[in-house]
Amino acid sequence: MGEKEQAKPLAPASHRIHVEEGAEAQSMETKNYSSRRRCIKCCGISTALILILATTMLVLAFTVFRVKKPVLTMNSVKVEGLDVAMEANFRLGTNVTLVVDVSMKNPNVASFKLDNSTTYLYYGGKMVGEAMTPPGHARARRTMHMNITVDILADQLLDVHRLGSDLQAGALPMGSYTRISGKVNILNIIKKRVVVRMNCTMTVDIHSQSMRDQDCKKHVSL
Repeated sequence: MGEKEQAKPLAPASHRIHVEEGAEAQSMETKNYSSRRRCIKCCGISTALILILATTMLVLAFTVFRVKKPVLTMNSVKVEGLDVAMEANFRLGTNVTLVVDVSMKNPNVASFKLDNSTTYLYYGGKMVGEAMTPPGHARARRTMHMNITVDILADQLLDVHRLGSDLQAGALPMGSYTRISGKVNILNIIKKRVVVRMNCTMTVDIHSQSMRDQDCKKHVSL
């Protein structure tokens, strides 16, 4: 009876080792699968973030960060010294001054850094005056006003044969050419050189010493 009740022998050692190795392999495979899933998830999130960032930068580059054309406008022209010059019969040394009020509207999100600008004045097909404007800054989305003073030499006017008839008619038809160049720099990423040119024709009224019949054509190069 004692011999029958003896415990059954344990499984062979080789079988136990095989079972344990199988369990360890299954556990390792589960860990590798979880690791691969985490890696795939991280890669997917990173790719999505990169695509979102690239799309955002592309949209900004074509909308907010796109360099827009500045708008140059001649607001008024005031004539000074014309009456004195006429009384002196435009003798040498008598000058006529034109004070031109010009505005520059900058629609960009960055300031427009202006270089030296030049304005030329023409009468009877000849250049009779020239003015230089110093550098400046047109702030982002603001309008900058500039007063350009053009000195006209009397002897230059006397060289125009039609001066006498125009004085009798009380009007001097003139033309002007203004060139303003500069650079727009957006976050040191987008840098664009801008050149604004404006050709104007106008009539200077001798009696009121003001401008009328102004017509300007503008061209902007980016």
